[in-house]
Amino acid sequence: MTNLEDIRQRLIYEVEHSGMSKIEICKQVGISPSAMSQYKSGRAMPALDTFADICKCIKIDANEILGITENKIR
Repeated sequence: MTNLEDIRQRLIYEVEHSGMSKIEICKQVGISPSAMSQYKSGRAMPALDTFADICKCIKIDANEILGITENKIR
């Protein structure tokens, strides 16, 4: 069973291994670097639309992050 911490960890892993800087991702998605820091620390989780935009930006299937399909970690 997947929980929010698993989702957060997979999302942060994929962000960090996307080949893009966090600043670049923040600019493309339209969020502040402090918001990304809050996601990383677990103080906050992105809204669903922001989550989807981050996944699109880093070219990862949201279903993998959510644990619905097999995670093909790069």
